[in-house]
Amino acid sequence: MILESFPVGPLQCNCTIIGDPVSREAIVIDPGEEISRIHRRLTELGLTVKQILITHAHIDHVGGALRLKRLTGAPILLNENDLPLLHMMEMQAGWLGVATPEIETPDASLHDGLRVGIDSYPAQVLHTPGHTQGSVCLYFEPIKLLVAGDTLFSGSIGRTDLPGGNSRQILQSIHNRLLVLPEETQVLPGHGPITTIGEEKRQNPFLT
Repeated sequence: MILESFPVGPLQCNCTIIGDPVSREAIVIDPGEEISRIHRRLTELGLTVKQILITHAHIDHVGGALRLKRLTGAPILLNENDLPLLHMMEMQAGWLGVATPEIETPDASLHDGLRVGIDSYPAQVLHTPGHTQGSVCLYFEPIKLLVAGDTLFSGSIGRTDLPGGNSRQILQSIHNRLLVLPEETQVLPGHGPITTIGEEKRQNPFLT
């Protein structure tokens, strides 16, 4: 398989490309910025984007999605509970002092239990509210990979002091939806280094 994740934009959001080297189909998760770089890499790899998946509607994760859609024709999927945040993009840009990205209503909702991804590497959507009301994680069970957005980090959890955040909810989401996954599951968070479910169960100070 093709699996590449690299930080983009001023907040260094992890953008992830997952592709099939045989079919040349791919998905892109959280293209928050640096869309020309992302598109160039897709071209270098010879991949056709089938879906653009957004873990939540903060600007650093969704800001470049529409530009990537226009370059690739791929639909954008975002949980419908984050639509209010999506429509606060001007306010979000003001928090960071950056230009307001153009947005539009997503093509479909990443609702809980939805199967997404490509045929060779399917994922199940896990709705994990707390960081935002529409936060989701993507669980690729066949390859033991969880793309966790800003719900769970190496040694930390997502902040809950922005609109839509709820500290009780995020802990419930992590304990009830994520920590029940196999301990060897690799966790690719929205920012920072990769970790595992087992490591976070043992050492994350927010979860003990």
